[in-house]
Amino acid sequence: MVGGKSRCAGELEVEHEGEWRPVVGSLWNPKTGDFVCRQLDCGSAVSVGERYESSDRSVWGIGPSCVQSGSALRKCAAPSSSKYILNLTCSDSVRLLGGTGLCSGRLEVNSDPSDPSWSSVCEADFDQQDAQVVCRQLGCGAPSVLQRALYGEGETPMGTKEFQCGGHESALLDCSSASERSTCSPGTAVSLTCSEPVRLVGGESRCAGDLEVKYRGEWIPVEGYYSRWTPKTAGVACRELDCGSAFSVGRREESSESSVWEISSECVQSGSALRECAALRSSQNILNLTCSDSVRLLGGTALCSGRLEVNSDPSDPSWSSVCEADFDQQDAQVVCRQLGCGAPSVLQGALYGEGEAPMGTKEFQCGGHESALLDCSSASERNTCSPGTAVSLTCSEPGGVQLVGGESRCAGDLELKHQGEWRPVEGYPLWTLKTADPVCRELDCGSAFSVRREESSERSVWWISPACVESGSALRECAASYSSLSFLNLICSDKLFQPNITVSSSMYGVSGAKQQGFQVFRGSSFTISCSIQPQYPGGSFQLNFTSINSASNYYSETAVNHSAHFLFPAAEPAHQGSYSCVYHVSAFSQDFSSESRLLSVTVTGELLEFTVGQSVMLPSRTLATRGRSPSRQEDIELDYLGVPAEEEGAQGAE
Repeated sequence: MVGGKSRCAGELEVEHEGEWRPVVGSLWNPKTGDFVCRQLDCGSAVSVGERYESSDRSVWGIGPSCVQSGSALRKCAAPSSSKYILNLTCSDSVRLLGGTGLCSGRLEVNSDPSDPSWSSVCEADFDQQDAQVVCRQLGCGAPSVLQRALYGEGETPMGTKEFQCGGHESALLDCSSASERSTCSPGTAVSLTCSEPVRLVGGESRCAGDLEVKYRGEWIPVEGYYSRWTPKTAGVACRELDCGSAFSVGRREESSESSVWEISSECVQSGSALRECAALRSSQNILNLTCSDSVRLLGGTALCSGRLEVNSDPSDPSWSSVCEADFDQQDAQVVCRQLGCGAPSVLQGALYGEGEAPMGTKEFQCGGHESALLDCSSASERNTCSPGTAVSLTCSEPGGVQLVGGESRCAGDLELKHQGEWRPVEGYPLWTLKTADPVCRELDCGSAFSVRREESSERSVWWISPACVESGSALRECAASYSSLSFLNLICSDKLFQPNITVSSSMYGVSGAKQQGFQVFRGSSFTISCSIQPQYPGGSFQLNFTSINSASNYYSETAVNHSAHFLFPAAEPAHQGSYSCVYHVSAFSQDFSSESRLLSVTVTGELLEFTVGQSVMLPSRTLATRGRSPSRQEDIELDYLGVPAEEEGAQGAE
């Protein structure tokens, strides 16, 4: 790094292919910068900025995602030109290692930045005022946890200097120090966690408003358009603020541009703190969030499921679980509505664990129509509640998803209803078949067959990250408001309905729709009909036949009005066996088929002819006399009759 106040600050330059060039500063954040600081044996990344030059110069374009993957800088470098030059500041005298982010870890100090030699700090030599200075120096919030060996001992030697800070200093080395300590007990290396300086301002409560992140004493809002925040991302910020679940994500447009943090939704969802993901930009769009300040669902599989916790005083958050005996279906309806979810589908004790919050003692008495749980009346408080009975709640997902403008309900432009509005889904980045599969399954349309991008005039869309969908999140949790010229078009391999198979006699109207087997007398006619509920135009039916001696045969007919009829003019023993209908259709350059249940046909008996004004066929086992009507017993046996015909086999009938 060159041009800074120390070897750990200035413009970042990389030697590649024998040439030193600066790095273009687009989209770098402290999380990316920290990789470089460690490589330079400097401290943690404190700030990442860019300097604007009057004309383009040769630079190396280095993508943040490549750096964060662990690759060497030169392997990520591509030649480019730009007016924006990356400027990086690392803390050259303090760093936190082994923590969950830039603002937590085992504290190490370097007393001589010109000759880096890092050492741990003994717990006995470090107090809350010292911690305040370190957190401030690293650009973090106030210290929240100060505990020995929380993040391990590390390999560096234990320092012997005791720091004596007043808490107001800007750097740890600015503090005075006492005489050096000769010994320090093992397992006492200082571990420190600084809070995340985040707030919501301008809303109706502390859990609603414009999102701002503090850096070096200045509160800066978060950009609300290109950051593409989703409800899932907002849920991270709501939890960090000790608020409830994310209720809405929006943006506010100001009259002129101002400094903002561009905070990538994907970076936040990866588990990084907000400040680690923040890159300074200018914009007119300000991110606006609303979190529920009195109810939240924790530990569930989605935003609309989890263990219920309630905060009765939003101005002073103190969350408690709810006893199953104090909560019913009407209460659940109110909570689901308050969180912007659908109707409650599962209400069960301890489904998502007990949690750490204390068990509340208040019984809620909602009518089901209230807009918030705290609007409901409450009975006298309960003294005890059995273990394992903390309320867990699953609400159905609100909104909906549909494919429109295609040849069937399982093909067309993908649209999502979110926050009460139907919009198409943006076509970039292009989804894969793996991403589209959950949508097809949700629509009961099998699996994804094709995904393509369509172009139109610019309009409002929902931008949905493929990675978010593939993680198992509901579509609405992954949706960010955006505008685009492109949108997604999906084709799912629509699961065909199962065809119906029926059999009938034209003389007596006997139908196989209500029976697994059908008896027909030898020499009579019968018709097997195949039909299917309309999904695609055209197609054909194949009538499969397996005889009692396992011989197979089939007959084919083109579908007319999604049905076909196979006439057997004269039943013979050779027609005895099992029949099924198979529907075949081609759509989207793919063949689909579906098979009906099996129908058993038995050929039995002989037919005799007698005349009473006309010819009537009787089974040979029935004793009949010319000139008299059949008896009641003969009427019953006539129920098994088919229509007489010939032996040739099945004939197609329209």
